[in-house]
This record gives sequence, C-alpha cells and structure tokens, in this order.
Amino acid sequence: MVDRITTEQRSRNMSRIKGRDTQPEVRLRSALHRAGLRFRVCRTDLPGRPDVVFVRQRLAVQVRGCFWHQHRSCTGGRIPRSNVEYWKPKLARNVKRDAEKDAALRSLGWRVLIVWACEIDTSAGVACIVERVIREFSGER
Repeated sequence: MVDRITTEQRSRNMSRIKGRDTQPEVRLRSALHRAGLRFRVCRTDLPGRPDVVFVRQRLAVQVRGCFWHQHRSCTGGRIPRSNVEYWKPKLARNVKRDAEKDAALRSLGWRVLIVWACEIDTSAGVACIVERVIREFSGER
C-alpha cells in the first residue's frame, strides 16, 4: 500500500509526537495527585526514564502508548498495513528496548508497573490504576 501523504508531511506529523507529558500520562498524574500521592516525573537517572516515580516505595510507573509499544490486548497495538517492512522492525525494537529497560530497573531493586494508554481512557480506568498503585505500595498484587 502506498503512503497517501508526502515524505515531508509524514516527517512533520512524526516530529509532533511527544515523548513526555502525553495525555495519558497527564491524566494519570493528575489522578494520582488528587489521591494525595506525591511522585517524581521522568527521572533521567533511571533506566528508561520512568514516567512516574515513587522514590521511597521504589516503584516506577511506565505509561505506554498502545501503538508505539505494541499492546497485544487492544486494537491500538496493531501494525499498520502500509510500509510494513519499516514498521515491523521499528516497533519490535521498541518492545525489546522496553523489556531491557524494565529488567535494568528491576535489577536496581525497583518495582515496575506498566500502564497502557487504553487502560486509562476512562475515569473508571484511571481510578482502577490509582488503586493498583496504592496496592503496590503495600506489596499486594
């Protein structure tokens, strides 16, 4: 399948994709803050620069976009039909890098909580994740 837009237009679109402070991240951080939880954002000294970090509890929360990080349980994680030879290895590298960074965090003694963007699309989903974070504090699963 041929791309419907020019290379310049595609480049412009891709350059506007944010790496931090995305809508799902901000939505989750706001809910965590409303719940009285205090945290650090994007700690650059930790592997993978976790989106939300609870230092005392040694808990790192990674908010992952379903497309970029290939969430297999939702439709947002599917590979595009056009330019498959580009997307398939690119997205596979993202998944591999995620696993390596998560393993590095765990080897440093951190717990890692993965939150998918589709899980926090609704206010009920956000509330569920906040409860999950609170349970992680006490070591429950």
